[in-house]
Amino acid sequence: MGKKKRTTGHGKLNASLKLCVKSGKYVVGWNETVRSIKIGKARCVLVANNTPGLRRSQLEYYCMLGRVPVIHYAGTNSDLGRACGKLFASSTMTVIDAGDSDLLKTIEEKRKRKRARRIGLIKSPPK
Repeated sequence: MGKKKRTTGHGKLNASLKLCVKSGKYVVGWNETVRSIKIGKARCVLVANNTPGLRRSQLEYYCMLGRVPVIHYAGTNSDLGRACGKLFASSTMTVIDAGDSDLLKTIEEKRKRKRARRIGLIKSPPK
């Protein structure tokens, strides 16, 4: 019996990322991510779950200033690097152009639903 394959629970997100990597533009790494947020090119930022807390909060602050959505990726930095098609670990990834992927559309739909729930147009689903 071989080892079981680990899954991150982000099947649809990984599929969207692969399509984005093939057809869109993206950058990988902390410095490139911060640079693209400051310039205003970033459309979406993914952060691995084992990114240090101070660095994560700093990145969330930059994203709040630039009005860029942040996705907290459920996998580790090596999982995020593999999802990008790289052979090294990466704690952050920035999508500049989604290409054929529907990644940015789904994020925008989630934001609209959250905003509507906040102002009381839609009741939140029961848990």
